Amino acid sequence: MNEANPGSQPKQEFERVLTQSATTIASFDGEQKSLVERTRHFLHSSPAAVPLIVLVLSLAVFAIIVGSRFFTPFALSLILQQVAIVGIVGAAQTLVILTAGIDLSVGAIMVLTSVVMGQFTFRYGLPVELSILCGVALGGLCGLINGILIAYVKLPPFIVTLGTWQIFLATTYIYSANETIRAQDIEANARMLQFFGEKIQIGSATFTYGVFAMILLIAILWYVLNHTAWGRHLYAIGDDPEAAELAGVRTKRVLISVYVLAGFICALAGWAQIGRNGSVSPQVGQFANIESITAVVIGGMSLFGGRGSILGMLFGALIVGVFSFGMRMYGTDVQWTYLMIGVLIITAVAIDQWIRKVAG
Repeated sequence: MNEANPGSQPKQEFERVLTQSATTIASFDGEQKSLVERTRHFLHSSPAAVPLIVLVLSLAVFAIIVGSRFFTPFALSLILQQVAIVGIVGAAQTLVILTAGIDLSVGAIMVLTSVVMGQFTFRYGLPVELSILCGVALGGLCGLINGILIAYVKLPPFIVTLGTWQIFLATTYIYSANETIRAQDIEANARMLQFFGEKIQIGSATFTYGVFAMILLIAILWYVLNHTAWGRHLYAIGDDPEAAELAGVRTKRVLISVYVLAGFICALAGWAQIGRNGSVSPQVGQFANIESITAVVIGGMSLFGGRGSILGMLFGALIVGVFSFGMRMYGTDVQWTYLMIGVLIITAVAIDQWIRKVAG
């Protein structure tokens, strides 16, 4: 047989050597990139890891440069108080961005619903509990308007919410006549409006009910996003809406439910904002949309949708709070805080792009 095919042995030997060489090169290349690949895939599967690491490092750095007065229960609980509103609004923004959308109207909804809660109580004499329910219902209605325009009219989320942001803010000013309801009046006649601003002392740490509301809300949403079909549908829509629809996901209904729920959460933030400030003002919290997007981006959430963690958003909000509080204690100008936060935003987006390329 070998005499019949004298060229077969050299050919087989050549193929064997070629295969061994290719395997060796692939093995060497895999070993060379294994650490980088493992890191990238870990960050892709654990989007909250990067902001958590940055948060821990930020706490350590400020504890060193500011001193022991920074790393105290009182100081850390004060940071939580400061980020409570951003954390609640950021939870609403997280749901929207997971579907590859964006909601620029969250701050306006928060302000409008807080004004309605106050005005219904003091202008019309409604029981404070009913006024709060009306404010929450209005938040859901605002979200429903956004959802219908996006899901059924097929308008871009950025354009829709940019427009409703202006509409809701204008409505707030017109309806309230730019009037502020003073903290003294609320304290005397409608203490329920200030509920989330009431403080609880635990050792040397001071917490408000607003902090507990933020933590409870994020815990519930974390469970819903990770352990329910509705949560999985959000990720699927953000990743590929056409594929999600082919798989049986009712994308339009899910999108509307996301924006309605975001409206309810913004109304909760409006109530918490009254407790935080003590008063009802149409001037406070207008730009919570920018703050919420900042927390979401720094928290490792992909603006392209389909990837991210609500815990990452919380870590992102805390990072901003730590930088703001720490640099203020250090005595630097507030503009340096904005500069650092801007660097963090760009860095977070760059890391997200790096992770997405590998995942793809």
